Amino acid sequence: MQMPFKPMRLTAMTGLFWAVLCIVASNLAQAQSTKPYTGPLFDAHLHYNEEAWNGKVGPHNVPDVVARMSRSGVKAFIANSRPNAGTVTLAASNDVKLAGIQVVPFIRLYRNRDDYSGWFADESIYQMVLTEYAKGTASGAYKGIGEFHLYDSANANGTVAKKLMQFAQDKKLAVLAHVDDTAIDMLMAHAPQARLIWAHTGIGGASAERVRSLLKTYPLLMGELSYRPGLTCDSGQLCPEWRSLVLEFPNRFLIGSDTWVNQRWQYYEELMAGYRSWLGGLPTDVANKIAWKNGAGIFGLK
Repeated sequence: MQMPFKPMRLTAMTGLFWAVLCIVASNLAQAQSTKPYTGPLFDAHLHYNEEAWNGKVGPHNVPDVVARMSRSGVKAFIANSRPNAGTVTLAASNDVKLAGIQVVPFIRLYRNRDDYSGWFADESIYQMVLTEYAKGTASGAYKGIGEFHLYDSANANGTVAKKLMQFAQDKKLAVLAHVDDTAIDMLMAHAPQARLIWAHTGIGGASAERVRSLLKTYPLLMGELSYRPGLTCDSGQLCPEWRSLVLEFPNRFLIGSDTWVNQRWQYYEELMAGYRSWLGGLPTDVANKIAWKNGAGIFGLK
């Protein structure tokens, strides 16, 4: 038997279709009309590891990386390298100085890849940090410690992890930590007044609400946004929950390249262009803070 025609249902479905279509069109128009951010960038997570330069004969020598940063509008960066010779090289480079790029040197805890897994209980790592800190660099004193990794948050209570957090607090050094949200609580318990930069703001994907809670709990906690899952949506702009978060805490976020492998150097300009895209979708004052002012303010840069 033929069913009777139901015009009201068709009308409702048609209305829903057009509503969805209008939302999609609006989002596309917004994405297309957004102009990229054009101001200076502070790269808060840059590695110059041995495979990149290998004693100046690697695929990315100093002139190469300086050219990539200059083309990207990067005016300052946190350098942390395995081993620390990479950072020392950048800090002493005339190419970096002539390009008008400022180096913020950090002491990394890794002499080699084996150090990734046991540094938190290795007294020789602590002694290495003390030695490096005493030496400083050609561009001045070290400004921080890290990046370090804790693949098990329980290791945040390791003897060396605790001592290094307290050392950072005493010397007013920032700490760049690749950890989960549980380890944030544990590390901050060791040194409540330490400046902690959360690498990737939780690469494991802590929810925006959990990040919000931690930012409220720890006034000196900063979120670095490389590799952050769920940060941007298909338009290349910030997803709604992250847009809301950075608008609520515009002084608490940083951007970074995380050049941990050579491929990241090869695509350095594209990485920075991606940041410029979504920064351009934010209010100008907020974009300026995340792109440059937050990092420059912490480390006293011009």
